Amino acid sequence: MGQRSDRFHVQVAVGEHGVDVRAVGEIDIATVGALRSALWAAPARPVLRLDLSGVRLLSAAGVRALAAAHLRLRAQGGELVLVDPDPVVARVLRVTGLHRVVPVVRSAGSSDAQGPSMPSVGPRTAVPRPQAPARPPASDPYVPPVSPAPALLAA
Repeated sequence: MGQRSDRFHVQVAVGEHGVDVRAVGEIDIATVGALRSALWAAPARPVLRLDLSGVRLLSAAGVRALAAAHLRLRAQGGELVLVDPDPVVARVLRVTGLHRVVPVVRSAGSSDAQGPSMPSVGPRTAVPRPQAPARPPASDPYVPPVSPAPALLAA
């Protein structure tokens, strides 16, 4: 199962416990419909792995589609996992903060040394965040209101 165009194509492989989707090309406003169609048409499984190793461009439209797919899968009790993003795509994921919401993993066959090899993904666990140190109480909590500068009043 798959969709193909000159600039982008996607292939879907359905397994017993997950769906593997491989995208190749550029994901932008002109091609995001094909990606969205493939993600929405995928049967319900615990994990949908989206291989981004062949994607060389991810636009804002693509980021929105990934975020929507993540929300849709979570509502169905599943999980979206992004696998082996190209360095340019990985940067887009970091800049947009999507990497904090959707797991991004490296496959066992990945030759990129930026991250650990993680062939499979289990349930996500919460990571405790460090707490900021408590501030000492202010001796005088009153702050007088700011008045306009005298030069502005004279004008």
